[in-house]
Amino acid sequence: MFYRIKQPQSKADFKQYYHLRWLLLRAPWKQPEGSEVDKIEDTCFHLMATDNNDQAIAIARLQANSNSEAQIRYMGVAQAYQRQGIGHALIKTIEQHAIVSNHEKIVLDAREVALPFYEKLGYQVIEKSYLLFNEIQHFRMIKELWRDI
Repeated sequence: MFYRIKQPQSKADFKQYYHLRWLLLRAPWKQPEGSEVDKIEDTCFHLMATDNNDQAIAIARLQANSNSEAQIRYMGVAQAYQRQGIGHALIKTIEQHAIVSNHEKIVLDAREVALPFYEKLGYQVIEKSYLLFNEIQHFRMIKELWRDI
């Protein structure tokens, strides 16, 4: 399975990126296209994985909450590509970006079904956070980023 991790650059890249984000994270709950975009997109670090036809198959975003804390949001992998290491590669790339940006920790709000995925990558549950669309329980997770000195 060939895939490439990249930052979306062109309008076409971002169109694919946001459309996949909507398909994976909003459309199943009948949310309108456009609801997957928020007001801070321009200040965030975006990643996507593409297949050998340069079609988006996974997406993720890192936002800075403070000088020391970053947050992963809008993470998703198309179902046909899950359990192939793509999500892991996205997270590792995001973590490296956070380290280079001098963040000391990453937080995220994971859907309950995603907890084992994040736990395997070293994230720990802090608390139950919010209920999205009155049915999708999320849990706040954290990972301290260690740097070699």
